Amino acid sequence: MYIKDTKPGDTLDGYYLLKSVYAKRTAGGKPFLSIELTDCSGTVEGKVWDYSGPISPADTGAVVRVSGTVGEFRGAPQVTVEQIRLAGPDDRYDIQDLVPTAPLDAQAALQELRELIGSIQDGDYRRVCAAAIERLGDRFVTLPAAKSVHHGFRHGLLMHTLYMARTADFLAGLYSSVIDRSLLLAGTILHDMAKCREFVTSPLGLVTEYSLPGQLLGHLVMGAQEVAKLAEELAMPEEKSLLLQHMILSHHGEPEYGAAVRPACAESELLSYIDMIDSRMEIYREQLESLPAGQFSGRIPALDRRIYHHN
Repeated sequence: MYIKDTKPGDTLDGYYLLKSVYAKRTAGGKPFLSIELTDCSGTVEGKVWDYSGPISPADTGAVVRVSGTVGEFRGAPQVTVEQIRLAGPDDRYDIQDLVPTAPLDAQAALQELRELIGSIQDGDYRRVCAAAIERLGDRFVTLPAAKSVHHGFRHGLLMHTLYMARTADFLAGLYSSVIDRSLLLAGTILHDMAKCREFVTSPLGLVTEYSLPGQLLGHLVMGAQEVAKLAEELAMPEEKSLLLQHMILSHHGEPEYGAAVRPACAESELLSYIDMIDSRMEIYREQLESLPAGQFSGRIPALDRRIYHHN
């Protein structure tokens, strides 16, 4: 049974990925696991009561065999797990059923992104983008764009980057009297590149945790550092290097949203809006897939509200 097809009262029985695992204790001191189970269709929270092992946070990203009952907690589905164990070599399951994947052709998407890079008129910006994409290689193509919230599936980073680049291309034309298309496209394509170092992934390609540099620095700072290094190797003029670093450091818009600095040029301002648009629309897409028409969702933490699926 796919997670998206479950409803309160159903029995969930099959193979799923452990997206997250937290060992906790009740107010009475009894051990339990708080988990997130995921498959190609979605994610559901679960509780394993009176459980002290052997499964632990070290098993994040593993495949497990689960049996439990679907209920509801604070308006969202939640599974009360009755049996759980790690899948073994004799278990039979299809990886394609377990790993959420972006709704696109990854190779076609990568080719389109390369064509957009090739259309950047400024040679310095074009070269730094092409070099960055080649160096990142397969990891850029397969990596999710987040551990959760939005684009948290295989090829998610590629999808997020391509959709943003398409939007940047259109808006650069609309606001051509204000926007340097080459700078906007380059900053858009490079803005999340350091997520390739920020995340630790499971053997199946899902994000399990943040790397040490990811926790201490974050992808904005690491991305600016990597662009500075690459720009120096390519003998890029200093101002262009600084502008690209600024685009990356400011693309979250405001410090309360994680920006290292606030946008100081039209291109960085526009990039922060493009990033918000794409992330928000993906949150809506993922929620609406499993929300029947005519109903409200539960509270969505990333939006801090419920949303309505209109007819």
